[in-house]
Amino acid sequence: MTASLGSPLPLSPALDRNGAARLTSLGVIRAAGADAAAFLHGQLTQDVLTMQPSESRLAAWCNPKGRMLASCWVYRRAPDELLLVLSAELLAATLKRLSMFVLRAQVKLTDASAQWVIYGLLGDTGCAPLALNAADIAIPLPLADNAMRALLLTPPDAPAPDAPALPREIWHWAAVRSCVAMITAPVAQAFVPQMLNYESVGGVNFKKGCYPGQEVVARSQFRGAIKRRAWVARVDASAQAGQVIFHDSDLTQPAGLIAQAAPEPGHAAGAAQRGSALIACLPTAAVDALQQGAGRFTLGAPDGPALADLYRPYPLLENI
Repeated sequence: MTASLGSPLPLSPALDRNGAARLTSLGVIRAAGADAAAFLHGQLTQDVLTMQPSESRLAAWCNPKGRMLASCWVYRRAPDELLLVLSAELLAATLKRLSMFVLRAQVKLTDASAQWVIYGLLGDTGCAPLALNAADIAIPLPLADNAMRALLLTPPDAPAPDAPALPREIWHWAAVRSCVAMITAPVAQAFVPQMLNYESVGGVNFKKGCYPGQEVVARSQFRGAIKRRAWVARVDASAQAGQVIFHDSDLTQPAGLIAQAAPEPGHAAGAAQRGSALIACLPTAAVDALQQGAGRFTLGAPDGPALADLYRPYPLLENI
């Protein structure tokens, strides 16, 4: 069951959304050593210890206040080796800060980005049994408008995947439509995981042990303190992560924040303004009012362009 205030607006059928896009916006941190899994288990919102080789999971890394410093896809390559795929612009700071907590643990953290070429697979390509090499890594991702998605990591000397070339703008647009935001520099430390619905998309494990911010994250969940949630929306304007959103119930201060955005590919010919798809963290009370036909959200300023077509492609989990 989806949660929608209007009809979802899928990608134009005139555009081919099947193929592989080479991604330069992601990087890879390698954790290797006998304590690699235990170390990451104690740092991330995810249960890393129970992961099996070749398994991947979404996770967040938080500060002591429960705010997300970064998010990543964790991939267990071997019992003593894991990879974190995260925003390239956050990699250096994340690696430096994570390394401060290694202390006597038998784990070595390194920037392994140069060892991998990363592709985004979309559509039929995202689920087709590609001819993978032994060293290739495939990480399945949440759907985007029912289209399959995956990340493919290949060694630099490996051939490109046998799939049609996909424009990056379609890949990034589809990533936004999935309503699973990944943390980038403009929004680092802006959200606790539940503000981006991470507990409902498998990014938070409430049964594992402690990690930085765990007490805040757990208390927010079980005391019902989450007053803002993530939605997909669109706007007839350019948008980017970190932009504020206003609601006309209080025009003196921002009500929400854009977590991720992408220009709409294949916008109508002759359109005066190219629109954007975005993941917006919005106050629940204002969204509830919008469902009753009251109020509106605007981008950037009280008189900015209005957000439209709020939509969430998955339900929020009630029982954690």
